[in-house]
Amino acid sequence: MTSTTKLSVKLLVDTKANKVLFAEAGKDVVDFLFSLLALPVGTIIKLITKESMVGSVANIRQSLESLDSTYFLSDQAKVDLLNPKISVPSLSENGVLLLPTSASSSLMGMNKRYYRCSYNYNSSSCSNYVTHVRGAQCPSCAQRMTTELQCVEPNSSGAVQAVGTSKGENGLGVVKGVVTYTIMDDLTIRPMSTISSITLLNTCNVKDLSVLQEMTVNLGMEEGLQLLKASLQPKTVLTDVFLAKKAA
Repeated sequence: MTSTTKLSVKLLVDTKANKVLFAEAGKDVVDFLFSLLALPVGTIIKLITKESMVGSVANIRQSLESLDSTYFLSDQAKVDLLNPKISVPSLSENGVLLLPTSASSSLMGMNKRYYRCSYNYNSSSCSNYVTHVRGAQCPSCAQRMTTELQCVEPNSSGAVQAVGTSKGENGLGVVKGVVTYTIMDDLTIRPMSTISSITLLNTCNVKDLSVLQEMTVNLGMEEGLQLLKASLQPKTVLTDVFLAKKAA
């Protein structure tokens, strides 16, 4: 997959009101939306730019960028805050790659690799050292640390599984891919069914079915960033991103 990845989203549009009633989407789109919850505030500001942010939080980042390194306890502290990294398990490969590389790298933090030296751990203090930089020198035996370790994390049942190696019965990601999901204009997400669709039409107060139109749109990096920005402001996210763009 590359940054040109496009996911398909099917919209149900009220053409009279020029409004998206709801969207029909698969696992990858829902995984992407849920992955937005894991983005640090600093990364959000960086992605959608200071000028587009509501409020003054962007000024904090600007202040951090402008402050001379003399005032920091270490240069790394400034670097870490400007490029925050987090650990999120098993996010969708497709969904994450809708965002620029820097954000995707942060979200896939749990896939970071760790290495040790190849010396016999039973008879040395080498077991005290690991590194995420392949080829670093072991402080104990001075050998290069190139033997990859396997990181494990507990699942909901308390058992452990290897991070980044086991996809499970439903693959990578957050939600299962055996159902289709309904995404409301305000990004409320629910499993879709025939009955729920009828109920939604009633909830949206649709009287004339002839004004409804099905529209399939692509969700890529550009649209992903627009969704991120719109999700922080109005309650008509899908309408603002996809219909406003079409009208322009």
